[in-house]
Amino acid sequence: MTKPVLYLIACAAGPTQYIDDGVCAAQDDGWDVCLVLSPSAARWWEPRMGELVELTGHPVRSQYKLPWESDALPKATAILVAPMSCTTLNKWGAGISDTLAIGLPSEAANMGVPVAAMPYFNQAQGAQPAVARSITALRSQGVLVLDGPDGYVSHPPKHGSPEAFPWRKALDATRRLTYRA
Repeated sequence: MTKPVLYLIACAAGPTQYIDDGVCAAQDDGWDVCLVLSPSAARWWEPRMGELVELTGHPVRSQYKLPWESDALPKATAILVAPMSCTTLNKWGAGISDTLAIGLPSEAANMGVPVAAMPYFNQAQGAQPAVARSITALRSQGVLVLDGPDGYVSHPPKHGSPEAFPWRKALDATRRLTYRA
């Protein structure tokens, strides 16, 4: 039996320092994990990218492929954007898909692929009016945005705990979303 394929898409938010924990948690949950990093997040992992390739068994993508290149990853069963930065949330909510990390879930959500997203940003960032608009826009497209009590509760500025990101909560919600689809 083939494992379901999860595209785990991580942005430049604190928990991405521990994305290997998220990959391992997803693998323990039975997913074949393909990792996509935003360009900024890829810079964080650049010296250790080989570790992530070895862990997932797939290339780690952070850039759009060239038109003549074939897809390097298997087709996604589901997509989880986590941790999702405030910048990514607002660009995605506004329809700006200038990175692979936004383009993949943006297109997938409108092609019937289950897409979940769990943010990680502080309360000051979350207070921006664009945040509520972006969450509403994504939810109107069927994206499961896991914020507040049902996901990640924004932390006070300078008081985040990136190593304690709730991967299990994000993965459980993604699994439920996938079974409903």
